[in-house]
Amino acid sequence: MHTLEEKLGYSFRDKALLRGALYHSSYANEHRGAGISSNERLEFLGDAVLGLVTAEFLYKKHPNAPEGDLTRIRAALVCEESLHEVALSLGLGDYLKLGRGEETGGGRQRPSILADATESVFAAVYLDGGMEAARALIHRVLLNKEREEDVEERRRDYKTLLQEFVQRKPGQTLGYEMVGSSGPDHAKVFTACVMLNGQPAGLGSGRSKKEAEQSAAKAALEHLQSEE
Repeated sequence: MHTLEEKLGYSFRDKALLRGALYHSSYANEHRGAGISSNERLEFLGDAVLGLVTAEFLYKKHPNAPEGDLTRIRAALVCEESLHEVALSLGLGDYLKLGRGEETGGGRQRPSILADATESVFAAVYLDGGMEAARALIHRVLLNKEREEDVEERRRDYKTLLQEFVQRKPGQTLGYEMVGSSGPDHAKVFTACVMLNGQPAGLGSGRSKKEAEQSAAKAALEHLQSEE
């Protein structure tokens, strides 16, 4: 736990809070007699703390942005993908307590479990050190410039941009094909190909078919623009 505290940049007064944030429901169910509770309640609280800190951050950083834009940016910042990335940077999966079935089924790498645990840790810090401690942690691991740039990149709709680019020349046909997938069910990676006039124009991969198509559209757009 000391190593995880160092990664978090926070030392708990009540170590039980940090341990509780790492108890998955599958582990708690197997240890009911030991009085162990899952991290689901902490996840609920952490989601609220994260939402408030992120909303406050965006409200101050973008004083002229309309409510709709702030809502979209916040959703991208606190989505499962972002929280999963935070968990990976902290090595949170190494500290999780999982039931035997979840362990053998790859739960330690499952994005949803890691994202939920990240919110639980935020809540544990909040309960142990108050809002200032939680705010400092969230800013340090999530609300930084590099992650904002990643979010802005994800918000770009490359399929629409590619469609607009292709439509500059009449008579062209544009489509997408799924050409493969790999990995276990809990961490599957899809590969898509952009077909322009029946010919491959760009490949891309992602954790969903939609994400793969966006990645392929980006590759195709960059390639076509470089040929102009």
